[in-house]
Amino acid sequence: MKSLLPISSLLVLLGSASAFAADLNIPMSFEYLALDGKKVESSVFNHKSSLELTPGTHKIAIRYHEMVEDDFSDSQTFVKSAPFIVTLDVDGDYQYYLQAAEGKVVKKPKVYAQNPLIKLTRGDKGDVNFQVVNTNLEEESFVSRLFSGNQAVDVSGTAAAATGAAGAVVAVAPAPVATSATVSATSLTAPVDTSKATAANPQQMLQYWWLQADEKTRKEFMSWAISQL
Repeated sequence: MKSLLPISSLLVLLGSASAFAADLNIPMSFEYLALDGKKVESSVFNHKSSLELTPGTHKIAIRYHEMVEDDFSDSQTFVKSAPFIVTLDVDGDYQYYLQAAEGKVVKKPKVYAQNPLIKLTRGDKGDVNFQVVNTNLEEESFVSRLFSGNQAVDVSGTAAAATGAAGAVVAVAPAPVATSATVSATSLTAPVDTSKATAANPQQMLQYWWLQADEKTRKEFMSWAISQL
């Protein structure tokens, strides 16, 4: 007769398994896009700072994302890098920390976004086995898509595909899109086809309208957004 493992013993085993998970921590100026072929859900108002990683090799798509002062006005603008893919070998329940190679403070965000070099360290000061590959994925601006009818480039979705567990880490190129050499003045005042606008990334739409708003409107919006959390 087979003996059954008591439920209490099973719970202990399950607890032990979860205890061996590691964590990858990133600062506010970086954002997760995908982990092992799956999108990572996050937002401007709910930054995801850590990912739990089981032992083994993982591919994580990340990008640099920072708000900086505009050179020609008193407003602020967003700076984003193309996604880069980190292949990390996890061999224990360690705390991993990612930051810019130049340190905690990036002195020239716009320059850094062109080639975001990073370093990974471990909480116990041990060696970290990882590789980084930059992609050339770029999102078209919301305004450009709205008036030209171009399809949005789903960066998060493509990054998720690029981090698929069975796939090789390669540089990823965006899908070709139709472009127009000129945009007439009348096209800017023509009725907008809302069916095309729905393809826009909601986060990108928020960023666009944020940059258009005055200080009073921004404060009112922030108060409303915080109340929705």
